Amino acid sequence: MTMRLTRRTFLATSAAAGSLTFLGPRSLHAATNGTLRFGLSAYPPSFDAWASSGTAAGTVKLLIHRGLMSFAPDGSLRGELAESWEVDDQGAWVFKLRDATWQDGSPVTAEDIAWNVAEASKPDSTAFLRGQLQTITKVETPDDTTVRMITEEPSAVLPGWFAHYNMPMIKKGEAVDTTMGAGPFKLDATDRGVSLTFSAFDGYYKKGLPKLAGVKATVYADENLRVAALQAGDIDLIEYVPWQAMEQIEQNDQLKLDAVDGPFMYLTFNGKRAPFDDPKVRRAVAHAIKREDIVAAAFYGRGGTLAHLPIADGSAFYNPDLADGWAYDPDKAKQLLAEAGHPDGFDCTMLSTAQYGMHQSTAEVCQAYLSMVGINVKLDLPEWSTRVQKGNQGDYDLAVMGTTAANNDPDGLSDIIDGSLPASFVRSYGLETPEISGYLKKGRTTFDEQKRKEIYAEMEKVAIETTPIVGLCWRSQGYGMKPNVTGFTNMPGQLTFYSGVTLEETALG
Repeated sequence: MTMRLTRRTFLATSAAAGSLTFLGPRSLHAATNGTLRFGLSAYPPSFDAWASSGTAAGTVKLLIHRGLMSFAPDGSLRGELAESWEVDDQGAWVFKLRDATWQDGSPVTAEDIAWNVAEASKPDSTAFLRGQLQTITKVETPDDTTVRMITEEPSAVLPGWFAHYNMPMIKKGEAVDTTMGAGPFKLDATDRGVSLTFSAFDGYYKKGLPKLAGVKATVYADENLRVAALQAGDIDLIEYVPWQAMEQIEQNDQLKLDAVDGPFMYLTFNGKRAPFDDPKVRRAVAHAIKREDIVAAAFYGRGGTLAHLPIADGSAFYNPDLADGWAYDPDKAKQLLAEAGHPDGFDCTMLSTAQYGMHQSTAEVCQAYLSMVGINVKLDLPEWSTRVQKGNQGDYDLAVMGTTAANNDPDGLSDIIDGSLPASFVRSYGLETPEISGYLKKGRTTFDEQKRKEIYAEMEKVAIETTPIVGLCWRSQGYGMKPNVTGFTNMPGQLTFYSGVTLEETALG
């Protein structure tokens, strides 16, 4: 299905196109009518509701759209378009819809939800969760407010799929408008590459929300300009506070920093290209890199090393005996390379991006350490949208990536390590993971938590051996804001990238 802007949005964009000059920070100095001025790190590569295009695009989705479910500021799962959800006696998930409307005033119905599932799970869909949704064999709509999802096998984690910001609900129809949703704000105008303007949706289903009259999101791709705009008072709230500026913002009594640990940096591989189709080579890469230097160089010490799968030490599924599975060991890296038939190393290209300093710095540290074991790396550093495209197409040998899991459950790692899912820039390209996929499937069909712990421990052992990704480090993720910004929450752990959902509660004091 082709996602596109409608004529309405195109005309709004065209009207703004009379002046395509970048709106520098000083042009946005005055805040009026309760409009929040938000500093985005990137312009959305597309308005495809279900595709994964990065955190900035996710924040835009969370302004416009809502899904069946979402996460509360404390990280707990909550209903959105669904007011209740439960497993029935036959093992199907049943969602009861609340009274909600699309931004054109028409009601949200069970048929809309069923259509979303059907469209997003089609073989040619670009949906990030297409693989997971294909396990839903049938969606029944006994009435306008009831949705019953039947799966191949019982699923303990299905509601979490529908909380993902890449699985919002959009209105059923032949002429689909992916910029019109059921969320708290309407997209009024776009100036491509520069800004997006939103106004409050007065038909939003949560009484008294949103608290803001609107949001003006301006793109500051340069992280230093983004901080400067906040310091100058031209922006109220910014995402992706660069790590070198966090202390500066903390010490400024005219600003405040909200930072959490949760995102992580890692490497992906092109599993269709030699030599990275060999697990010994991938594991050699894992043992060749000293992670402390990434934390210091890219994140100014605001993070921690990650030498196994990204399962945090505070998680009930954390296994301390596996935490150093990919520990720095250059001698072991050289031994694995020799066993794989590359005693003298080889040349390759590493994809990253220059748009985010931490991505480039991470790539440079990896490049330096890989050279010490004979792997000569050439860096490819395009801007973010091209990096996403190259990642989706497998146009790389190995690549630097940074993200979070879909949620705080180990099943949330599926998006990153399950090779049975459709191609995505967030996971290794063309790399099959049959054992890992099997354990993930077993884990999501098991409701007993102790049994799930045992299943995921076995999965982690296999992952360390076969190395579908290389964990590098945890990182702090920060939002900077003026003191009069209230109600915005940087959500905990792996959910930090969902923080845009709290913009419905945000106000300007």
